[in-house]
Amino acid sequence: MVRLSAIRPRFGRLCVLGIVLVMPGCRPQTTTPAPAAETVPETSATTEQTATPPPSAAKFDDLTERTGIDFTCRNGDEAGHCAMIETLGGGVAAIDFDGDGLEDLCFAGGGGYDGQSILGLPLGLYRNLGDWAFRDASEVAHVNAPGPYSHGVNRGDYNGDGFPDLLITGYAGLQLFENQGDGTFHERAAEAGLTDALWSSSSAWGDFDGDGSLDLYVAHYVDWSWDNHPVCAGFQGYRDVCPPRSFQDLPDTLYLSNGDGTFRDGTTDSGMRQDGKGLGVIVADFNDDGRPDIYVANDTVPNHLYANQGASRFIDVSLISGTSMNDRGNPDGSMGVDVFDFNGDRLPDLWVVNYENESAALYRNDGDLFFRHVSQPTGVTATGGLFVGWGTACFDVDLDGDEDIFVSNGHVLKYPTGAPLRQRPLLFENVEGRRFPEIGRTAGEYLELTHMGRGAATGDFDGDGALDLAVSHMNEPVAILRNASNPKGRWLNVELYGVRSSRDPIGARVTLKTSSGEQVRFVKGGGSYASSVARTLHFGLGDAETVGWVEIRWPSGLVERVTDVTPASCLRKVEGVSF
Repeated sequence: MVRLSAIRPRFGRLCVLGIVLVMPGCRPQTTTPAPAAETVPETSATTEQTATPPPSAAKFDDLTERTGIDFTCRNGDEAGHCAMIETLGGGVAAIDFDGDGLEDLCFAGGGGYDGQSILGLPLGLYRNLGDWAFRDASEVAHVNAPGPYSHGVNRGDYNGDGFPDLLITGYAGLQLFENQGDGTFHERAAEAGLTDALWSSSSAWGDFDGDGSLDLYVAHYVDWSWDNHPVCAGFQGYRDVCPPRSFQDLPDTLYLSNGDGTFRDGTTDSGMRQDGKGLGVIVADFNDDGRPDIYVANDTVPNHLYANQGASRFIDVSLISGTSMNDRGNPDGSMGVDVFDFNGDRLPDLWVVNYENESAALYRNDGDLFFRHVSQPTGVTATGGLFVGWGTACFDVDLDGDEDIFVSNGHVLKYPTGAPLRQRPLLFENVEGRRFPEIGRTAGEYLELTHMGRGAATGDFDGDGALDLAVSHMNEPVAILRNASNPKGRWLNVELYGVRSSRDPIGARVTLKTSSGEQVRFVKGGGSYASSVARTLHFGLGDAETVGWVEIRWPSGLVERVTDVTPASCLRKVEGVSF
């Protein structure tokens, strides 16, 4: 439990200043010829630092064409409405929905219009057949019926039946696709009590009250509607989407499980705030007390960190924790978020990607829910202010034993003046837990080229022990990237199945002991931007000659240690069940 007497500022004066976040442009409502979308004046804000990256083994091969996956998330901007819903894009989830041991993929479809009627486009669900071949399963799995305009794809076994389900966020409603266990899904959001009609962006599962059933946190954005659709001028007077400051925040929602596959709204009694402009959310145990906490990445207003006190009660520690603003005391335009132990001290650190002219934020966990913004001393700021970050993932790209960082980028303006519309992804290599040089330009053609990046998710799609990437874009086909960084690298995967804890034991911590030291991985809910990574925890073994043990700290409080560990394998552990 957080002691109020222990809560104290650790940094200097914090100045709360408004930041104007200009959102994506639309077709100009004028006869004046539009400027080329890639025309950007040379200013300090648009000049990327181009120092030669250090040598690295990191490499990704674009195998999208080989996979047979041909899917595009669309936003309907060709209609010329300049609507806010066109800005967010879509997510992707790695989900083994058919239980064959191969990671399948599900993509949000986005939406469009029929006049002023907002239409949702179908999801894209692709079954992994092995050897980098996928088959479109959307129709046979019954997920291809149009629904709300979709953004997020969140995987989680909400009813604990052993089959992963899908929670879809978007404009004007949620969708809950319950996995029937036979390769099909049944949509039952209304039956389950998920009656949310607000504009939702991202969501995260977590057992917040410790009853063994997954609860749900839903992040909401702003109060845009056709009745609240002002005309805003952008570049050279061309009509543009209005910035977030033109709209009021929407309150987030905490849904608590009733234990029977239905939910109730527990927001009012939770102690959570009623403001925000949520775009990303992640659930993890930040203070190692066995209870999953919640971090929300907000757009142009301070981010939120909620410390779980048990019984579905939370304390807002956003400001005092040092995670609500940047190192200048200003809120950022935050989108994607992840949790990892970057410096090997076994504490969960926070990674948040932000808007242009704002650095991505690396918050080092100093313990007791106090964090320090360390983007500058770790070299993260060396990329400059060119990028607008969305989907992100922290994982061991090169199997050397520490976790690196991938970021998917793409502007939100149609005719930006501060940075290019299409932007290249970023890949930060973890060097001894101290520095993060950006090495994307040397890591394969996809990372050299520019894209309209949005959601991103990791998963071992070919079973070779290295985590691969799936990336969604705006009005551009998705990309499937094979990790070719270290084909002979050694690794270990761990899958956890809760019994006293929820079947997806979000908040669990796994420690691996090798001859090279200890590594920690965290079981997380949500993360990236509107996306879900595979549920398997992944460890690169680096130069370790031997593997000693794996220790699991379950959310129930049970601690177990497994000593019979075989590298290059998947350790599957059921809570409380001996091998």
